Amino acid sequence: MRFRLLCALTAVLLGLSAEGCVSQNFRDDVQIATKPAAKRNPAPDFEVKDANGQSFRLADYKGKVVLLNFWATWCGPCKVEIPWFIDFERNYKDRGFAVVGISLDDDGWEAVKPYLERRRMNYRVALGNMDIERLYGGGTGIESLPTSFIIDRDGRVADVHVGLISKSEYQNELEELLH
Repeated sequence: MRFRLLCALTAVLLGLSAEGCVSQNFRDDVQIATKPAAKRNPAPDFEVKDANGQSFRLADYKGKVVLLNFWATWCGPCKVEIPWFIDFERNYKDRGFAVVGISLDDDGWEAVKPYLERRRMNYRVALGNMDIERLYGGGTGIESLPTSFIIDRDGRVADVHVGLISKSEYQNELEELLH
């Protein structure tokens, strides 16, 4: 609810549509490079339950490149990214890659589970909470959706994206980390 209210208020003030929470213009031809390994901070660990009720920790993914995505079912730019993430999961999973989605929907599984089924999401999704939001949102929580963290095989944050970026930008970063 807080995201929808903030999004709608911002959209009204800027004279924009409230369809998505964050949307920025992007160019497909931009070359993206992740942070140098020496400047990467450890990704905070957390434990949650996925849509099947199974507990997991982010630390379980050490040794894999992880795209950790904070999203919501009502977020327009999130709807754009989800098919990309489905493709990434399918195309890169055998190379040591995983997508982990953290839903910040206020309605919880009631909203999220039907959405997962409709979109045929093939990656792990869990519900976020304020503890996880504070870990990844600098103590105040995730302020914009979508927000994605690219985490290297050593469990360190290689890059952060707030808002919508192009599919090719994600691909370039993932290819760099998966080599």
